[in-house]
Amino acid sequence: MTFKKHIYLLAFLIISCGGGGSSSQTVAPTIPTPPTPSSPSHPSVWDIATPESVGMNPSKLDEAFDYAMLDGSFTQAAVVIKDGKLIHERYRGMTLNEAETLAESLALDNNSLNTLYEQYLQRDSASFISSWSTAKSFTSILIGLAVEDGLIGSIEDSASLYIEEWSADERSSIKIKDLLDMKSGLTPMCFIFAENGVGECQTAAGSSSGGNIVYADDQMTKCIDRDFASDGVSYTWYMYGSAPYSQGSFVYSNCDTMVLGEIIFRSSGQDIQTFAEYNLFSKIGIEASWWRDFSSGGQANGNYLAYCCLDSTARDFAKFGYMLLLGGIWENGSIKLRSYVDAIESLQSYGLQFWTLCSNPASSPCDEYIISTIGFDGQYIMIDFKRDLVVVRASLYDPIQNVSSGRKMRLSPGDTSSSNWVATVPRGLGSSVNYNFSANEFVKKVIDSID
Repeated sequence: MTFKKHIYLLAFLIISCGGGGSSSQTVAPTIPTPPTPSSPSHPSVWDIATPESVGMNPSKLDEAFDYAMLDGSFTQAAVVIKDGKLIHERYRGMTLNEAETLAESLALDNNSLNTLYEQYLQRDSASFISSWSTAKSFTSILIGLAVEDGLIGSIEDSASLYIEEWSADERSSIKIKDLLDMKSGLTPMCFIFAENGVGECQTAAGSSSGGNIVYADDQMTKCIDRDFASDGVSYTWYMYGSAPYSQGSFVYSNCDTMVLGEIIFRSSGQDIQTFAEYNLFSKIGIEASWWRDFSSGGQANGNYLAYCCLDSTARDFAKFGYMLLLGGIWENGSIKLRSYVDAIESLQSYGLQFWTLCSNPASSPCDEYIISTIGFDGQYIMIDFKRDLVVVRASLYDPIQNVSSGRKMRLSPGDTSSSNWVATVPRGLGSSVNYNFSANEFVKKVIDSID
């Protein structure tokens, strides 16, 4: 049997003027040309600089990358941008030891082991990585752009202005910002295998990852058609039932972000892929492709997965981080998203679909935080505003498209030959193996290389 049929799927990202001639000629005075407004630029191709040129110790930076690429980390790509330049990057394919570890956990035979190893063997700067939940942060920026363009009045608007299904009941109190902050108050949704459909999560393990709605062909309908969780009830999905739920508490929810994607669609008339291409990707030099669900209707022959699964290169993901360092999108001397990026930079905890990450893990309590995107299997875009630093890390990835060539997600449990999915390593393959990598440790080592 082939490798793909053996995998057990589980739930689960920029001329002087002068007149010639004799002294008797009259020379007209030169009128100064008004200065052209200058603005930071979003690089279509990264300028490359040495660590020394930006005040970084090359030996210490090498040590940081050695850590990121350790055998057993399953790291595919790591990139450091400092002062707007590409300072260091590394890429690799799967090691034989990693392949053997995965094969053992998945009970693969030797032929399947070899297939697995070859499938992930060669990777470089042109190879795609995938975002998983790093895509949530991209969706957040698209919401900010829709506000800038007047398509959405404010993130303080009621979401029901765009999700009309919520306008006639208590869900009309939900603000767009509540969805951005994962405080919608709506029940978290999971795929219920016994029912072969999406329903309220039954366990804390299921809800804590955002809810494995990825198994549903239609991942939008039930995200819209859900009710408020009741205040004061001890739900099994909330804090493992150890405390009663309080209305408006933080509950990480893939459905909340799916609804944000639908708000963009309904307010602009464009799905998030199209809206992003015109308003974000083309402005900062990114090429990226978003996955859709497997429904035949929805936004565009399927609903785009606003909460996950954006494919691009590590260099292009770094452009997204650099856009944030620049304070937004610069074009023709003007800037978009300044106040929105300021709000992201000032976060003290999760908010606006971004995380805060401790950049000094040895401190207790943490004495310094940076802003980060975080995706399943360790997809990170880490932004250190104080040091003008962007650090990207991503795990090994291969898009599996057994059902169709388009990026349309379809997961058939136990039958990978009838599945399309984002096959990151190790957990995206259904393995129980953990990756040996800490984003906090990596970014701390990078920061320590700055002299």
